[in-house]
Amino acid sequence: MKKKMEKALNKQVNAEMYSSYLYLSMESYFQSISLTGCAKWMRSQVQEEMFHGMKIYDYVHERGGRAEFEAIAKPQTQWDSPLDAFEHILAHEEGVTELINNLIDVALDVRDHATKAFLDWFITEQVEEEATVGGIVDRLRLIGDDSSGLFMLDSELSKRVFTMPVK
Repeated sequence: MKKKMEKALNKQVNAEMYSSYLYLSMESYFQSISLTGCAKWMRSQVQEEMFHGMKIYDYVHERGGRAEFEAIAKPQTQWDSPLDAFEHILAHEEGVTELINNLIDVALDVRDHATKAFLDWFITEQVEEEATVGGIVDRLRLIGDDSSGLFMLDSELSKRVFTMPVK
């Protein structure tokens, strides 16, 4: 693997670990306001983002590279409302999509078609991530100040369970 590609993938491993850290912070926020279903949803996201980071980590090693790490920035810890938190998630996931798109640009630039094929899985994953979170944001906007609607959504989100994807 070319060093430019290895460096870009290492940067993405760090970004995925930050995502996991951010979702863990959001889990704590939701626990603190007694929305345990939202907190459980966030815990699944923590696990999913760790999986994403490790998938890239393993790929770097599989291709003969070496994973190197940087400090993980402190995530935000407080939000104004559940809607504010999920809007933050949506913006974050849109940013992750851009990072993956940039990785594909690097792969194409260095003619690393194996890595481009590997990254296609992440593009599909990001479409799903944005659609899921966008749907939750839409529902929270519809709910507005209706606490019963919020508790119903919280109950629904509590049913999410992370299932390890097949690599």
